[in-house]
Amino acid sequence: MSATDVPSHELYSLLIPLAQERLIVPRACVAEVVTWQTPEKVEGVPPWYLGTISWSGRPVPVISFEAACGQAVPTPGTRTRIVIFVALSSQVTGGYFGVITQGFPQLVRVNNDVVKSDPSRTFPERGPILCQVRMLNESPLIPDFEHLEQMISEESRAA
Repeated sequence: MSATDVPSHELYSLLIPLAQERLIVPRACVAEVVTWQTPEKVEGVPPWYLGTISWSGRPVPVISFEAACGQAVPTPGTRTRIVIFVALSSQVTGGYFGVITQGFPQLVRVNNDVVKSDPSRTFPERGPILCQVRMLNESPLIPDFEHLEQMISEESRAA
């Protein structure tokens, strides 16, 4: 099957494993998944901003999504990866940012038959989560990239 054989109402997406949750994002938002490397610390930033790594010859800020949501930063392990996201706005210097994960993302095809709204939880209006959806036997979160990029940008300027 080629990409042109996929119905237009389907979207290739990635389920990204976090410590206790999963994110679901369009595949096109992800530039690469890299092996865990300890980010270079940046002074004066909150705990969710882990620092920067060098990726494709450029510094890329790395964050913990869990910590950006007010939880603890997960301890890196043998399955930890960094997902490099393409910034959707021009707020993030360099155009990319990384999020630590607890495993390798899983490719899924999403359509209206598979994904439904899941209003069982509410999230703060000015937080990094837009909503939660129900997908077969999972309830992944949809991140608010615009808000995340704003958070990263503000901390990068302050550092």
